Formats: sequence, structure tokens, C-alpha cells
Amino acid sequence: MSEIDNEVQDRWGNSAEYKQSKERTSKYSHAEFALAKVDQEAATEMFVYAFGNSLPVNSPESQNAVIAHRQAISKWFYECSVEMQKNLALMYVEDARFKKYYDDRARGLAQYVHDAIMAQ
Repeated sequence: MSEIDNEVQDRWGNSAEYKQSKERTSKYSHAEFALAKVDQEAATEMFVYAFGNSLPVNSPESQNAVIAHRQAISKWFYECSVEMQKNLALMYVEDARFKKYYDDRARGLAQYVHDAIMAQ
């Protein structure tokens, strides 16, 4: 197991979401993982569009990105409730790795994604 796998196991190994994700992803082919990434990237690009156009976090475009984000997680990994999505949003600004993922797209995007998810 990698260091990241160990961290994930330690943090969420006892959760229903972790178990559901492990069960689903254990059956995925490389092509299915690629499709999951496409869905995730599409949601991220929706956030990029809304952020880049200075739309409010509660705008329809931003909130459509929030929905697409939650749906991609639910489709490919685990049933992502609004509450769980808000927990993820905290990680996007508190964990440097997640923050970097978004802020490498556009400086300030991590905070925008967080704020949009919290605004739902």
C-alpha cells in the first residue's frame, strides 16, 4: 500500500463510503477509471468557467458545477450526500494537495469550489 492509501485507510477505512468506494473501484478497468476522471474533470471545468467569469458562488452555473461534482462522486465512488460533499469542500482548502489541484487550474479556485459547495 502506498502512503496515500494508508492515509485514506486510516482516515476513512471504517466509513460506509470508503467500503462502497473500495467495492466499486475494485472492479473497474483502466477504461472505467479514465471515464471517472472525465466526469471529475468536467465538473472541475464547470467550476473553472464560473470562477473565471466571476460568477457568484450561488449562481446557477456554480451550483450546476456543485451538482456535477457530487454526481460524479456518486456515480463512480460512493453515494455522496450534501453533508459529505461539504466535508470534502473543507479538505479542498485545508489539505495542501487538494488545494494545489484546484489552485493549479486558477489561483483561488479551491476557495471558490469550497464556497460554492457550502452555498448549496
